[in-house]
Order: sequence, then C-alpha cells, then structure tokens
Amino acid sequence: MTEKLSGNQTCGIIGASHAGVNFAFALRKEGWKGEIVLIDSDTDLPYHRPPLSKTYLHSAEALGKNLLKSAESYANEDIQLMLGVKVLFIDRHAQKVELDTGTWQVYDKLVLATGARALIPNIKGLAQAKHVFPLRTAADVTGIRNKISANPGQEVVIIGGGYIGLETAASLRKLGARVTVLERESRTLARVTVPEMSVFFEKLQEENGVKILCNKQVISIGEDRNGVQVNCADGTSYFAEMLVLGVGIQVNDELASAAGLQIENGIRVDGTCRTEDENIYAIGDCTEHFNPHYGRYIRLECVQNAVDQAKIAAAAICGKGVLYDALPWFWSDQYEVKLQMVGLSAGYDEAVLRKEGDKIFSIWYFKGEELLAIDAVNSAKAYVWGTKFLKSGDQVDKSKLKDISVELKAIGR
Repeated sequence: MTEKLSGNQTCGIIGASHAGVNFAFALRKEGWKGEIVLIDSDTDLPYHRPPLSKTYLHSAEALGKNLLKSAESYANEDIQLMLGVKVLFIDRHAQKVELDTGTWQVYDKLVLATGARALIPNIKGLAQAKHVFPLRTAADVTGIRNKISANPGQEVVIIGGGYIGLETAASLRKLGARVTVLERESRTLARVTVPEMSVFFEKLQEENGVKILCNKQVISIGEDRNGVQVNCADGTSYFAEMLVLGVGIQVNDELASAAGLQIENGIRVDGTCRTEDENIYAIGDCTEHFNPHYGRYIRLECVQNAVDQAKIAAAAICGKGVLYDALPWFWSDQYEVKLQMVGLSAGYDEAVLRKEGDKIFSIWYFKGEELLAIDAVNSAKAYVWGTKFLKSGDQVDKSKLKDISVELKAIGR
C-alpha cells in the first residue's frame, strides 16, 4: 500500500455538483483510506443539474428524485458532507482552507470542483428589478415553478436563445406560460451550430407557441406595476411578469486565482487534472484541459466531462497512471425532440446534412476530410455511428453520408 492510501490523510473537495460528488465516490473506490470532506455552499443534498431546465422545471417531480446520491450513500462510504458552507480562502502553504463558519479545514489533497454560476448581464436596472430569475440552482428553478404555479398563463420573457434558454422555453410552455425569447444574435444557437439547426429549433419553438425574436439587444429593465419592462436597443420593449436569464455562465475560478493557480479559460490542469500545485486538482466546468483529440486546450460545460475528469483525478491521486482523453458529448431535450451532440464543431469548414425525415436528421461537421462533430436530431443511429467514426479516426465518405439509402455503417472508408 502506498503512502497516498494511508488512513491518516484528508482529501478536501470544494463543490458538490456532478464533478465533486462523482470524484468523492471514485476516490473511495480507488482505495483512498483517509478522510473525504465534501464542501458546498448549497444547502440541498447534491443533485443533477441538467434536469433543472427540463423535467424538474415543467413537472411536479420532487428534487429528491434528482439526487446524485442518497444521504445514506455518503454515510456508507464515509464521505463527510459540509453543506451550506462557503470556502473563503485557500492557504496553499499551510494546506488548509478557510470556511465562512470561522474555522479552517486542513487537507493533504484538495480538489476544486467549483463549477460555474449563472452569468448576470450588466443591463441597466436589472439588479434592482423584481420578478427576475437566473437558472442555475435548484433554488432558482423552485422560485420559477412557484411563481408559475400562482399564475400559469403569465407572460415570461427569456433573455438568451442558447440551449438553456430554449429548453427553459419548452418547459415553461408545458406549464402554460406565454413565452418570448429575446436573442441578441441574428439567430438562436448562433455560437454552437449551423443555420439549418437554428431554423429547425426556432420553427419547433414557434409551433409550440413560443415567440422567437432575434437581433434583440436588451439595454435596460424598467419596473412595471405587475412585472418588468424589457427594453431593447432597437426601441422595442416587452412586458414580462417574469424575466428569466439564460445568457450563459461565469466560471467560479476566484478561489483558484486568489491562491495563485494558473487561470486561462478556466483553471488550467494537466492530463491527470492536476494544477501547477502538486496537491491541488481541479475538475468539471471550472477547468481548462488539453484535449489530445482536437490538439488544443478546451473548457467544457457538460456532465460527461465532469464525471470523466472526476474518475481520472481520483485514480491519479491514488497513484495510478492515467491521462484524460475523452470525447465530449452533450444533449438537449425540447418537446418531443432529442438532440444528441458528440465532438466539437469549432473550426469546421463544411457541414453535411443527412435528412431521414421531417424531424429526423443529423449534421456532420468536417474540417477538410476530418470529421469533427455530429449533431443528431431524433437519430440515435447517427449519434452512435458518428461517435464510432470520431473515436476510430476513420474518414467518412461525404457522398455516401448524404445518401440515406446507404447505411451509416457503410459510410466509412
């Protein structure tokens, strides 16, 4: 047994979302015998975040059904939960963290799983306005649900036409709200997909009663007796009994930065998820890592990355030779449509459409002859085969790809 697995050491974890919780259990599974202390400022037992804008928002499902682990599971694995506690400072020299309880928590190894928070845009009047909700935590969603339940048919404006904004729109429509989405770009999803995909989802939303308005730069929020007035740069304004912010996230890297760790587009880590400090690791949404598949540093906001990095960090801390080399994947649920995405399309110079039906198709992104990513709408086969081609590195015959009479398994060459 190595010294790293001795029972008198402590591993502290800051952040109890997907990355932090999965790391804690993976660390114990890898053989860590010492203490594991999981710290989070959220008072709720750690829960799944992706369903917040989907099933948890539009259904009567209790948060307890979305828990990452049961309370008993933490006790069974001897994982100490410190919920409702905020970490104020990391003292790297003394190897301890300052807590807002007035105490310090020592560590031998420290894992930063600090994630991200909802981005609050700098819009005049927003900070003072009532009836405004971000969408990042269970408390946010509970607030939205409570307000909607009091008046299901109320006017809701969502700022932001990315996946979170559109998923939220779909969920709120299911609850009976009248929804308007304001997007500052010329189309929704402009930063993540091709125009054809934007058109598809805009049409889907409009068919379900959502108003999609693009080229809408919100410049101020005014108070109204029963809600807020959302004012745009083009002179238009929209009344909202509830305003939901879906404009993105801000990485929680302040603790790492104050501790002198390297920050780029997130906390910089190596292939084992270790920072420049040999005793501090970082995992999940807050990290930037080198991805061998794409040959560049990236930061990912997805469950897959959080879970995979958690496993890598746990194995590395327990002295096992591992390196992170995962292919990222994502998904989005809106109404009856399931979008599955694998790979990263940034840098593509050609997008090939494979259309199998009105609401069954996939878009394949290429840079020259290299396949970069696949977006699959209601097409599990395209997602599965696309993933296989990405992992194998096999080239795809684009002419066969466009021909739906050719099976996907036969498009490689």
